[in-house]
Amino acid sequence: MASGSEGSAHPWAPRELALVVPTLNERANVPVLVGLLHEVLQGVEWEVLFVDDDSRDGTAGEVRRIAQTDPRVRCLQRIGRRGLASACIEGILATSAPIVGVMDADLQHDESLLPHMLQALRDGDVDIAVASRHVEGGSMGDFDKKRVAISDFAARLSRLIVASDLTDPMSGFFMLRRAAFDAAVRNLSGQGFKILLDIFASSPKPPRFQEFPFRFRTRQFGESKLDSMVVWEYLMLIADKLVGHIVPVRFVLFALIGGVGVGVNLLVLRLALAAGLHITGAGIWATLAAMVSNFLLNNQFTYRDRRLKRWKLLRGLVTFSVGCSIGAVANVGIAAQVYGQGNSWWLAGLAGALIGAVWNYAIASTYTWGKTK
Repeated sequence: MASGSEGSAHPWAPRELALVVPTLNERANVPVLVGLLHEVLQGVEWEVLFVDDDSRDGTAGEVRRIAQTDPRVRCLQRIGRRGLASACIEGILATSAPIVGVMDADLQHDESLLPHMLQALRDGDVDIAVASRHVEGGSMGDFDKKRVAISDFAARLSRLIVASDLTDPMSGFFMLRRAAFDAAVRNLSGQGFKILLDIFASSPKPPRFQEFPFRFRTRQFGESKLDSMVVWEYLMLIADKLVGHIVPVRFVLFALIGGVGVGVNLLVLRLALAAGLHITGAGIWATLAAMVSNFLLNNQFTYRDRRLKRWKLLRGLVTFSVGCSIGAVANVGIAAQVYGQGNSWWLAGLAGALIGAVWNYAIASTYTWGKTK
């Protein structure tokens, strides 16, 4: 690995460029990436900030080990928080560099593009330089047809919230001026993996951008963090930008899953009665089934970024069930009060359901999924 002082007049010289690299179990890739950055950024005052989501393989420790002899390397370790987009946001906010780049730690991004992207921003004609796999000369590499189709679909879908003709909105490899980030930061959703699209959709005016073709490399060390839910999180980002200013997308999803719970309740109630159970016992089983299904679905989808696991899953189920039980009482009480004032039955039922849903959502967000420690 290159020396920490190489290419730098002074270890405390102001940094022109900061690279933010989110990590989760990327220990083997860290020293390799640092060495590559030293090679391609000679003559540039730069630093790299690894934002680690409490990796269990010692990634943060490896970054700190390198930082002991290389003042360009920094570590921001997050405890109890996860998410690539939010990691990028925190990393950018933690540096004073006027130009900031974002790239992955898995060595799949072509670091040789960094000087060209930096020069484009230096020239003053663009706000964001984007490494794209979908312009001429770019490639998805060895991705299978399914992954390519998903990427193409995402690019078309992005037109719903972004006016710019961005060919690769799912790119995680880009560079931007701090002024462009500052203009968008307070409107960012911070959801999922796709921070680039979030920045474009959150900017008060379309950013000027330039795309650079690159070929996606094959991962050498570690395992991919992308799973089948990446498309879901992308859709949630799109939805948040479309309706999030009216009502939180998380609440909409919570309410939809509540509707699924009603269906589960009715189904289990019907099956229990058919099996010969008394209406009281059947109702208890139906209610429990609805609560459990709602909890598991919300844990998987609504609060995916705060998912509970192992023993925390059981504790979460208890707090969720208690909160929903109180919500059910509030539902009935409000409905009875509205009906008692001479209103129609459907208005009373709707009012009770709405109050119950808001209560359940507040309790779930605050107590069940509010803590990620």
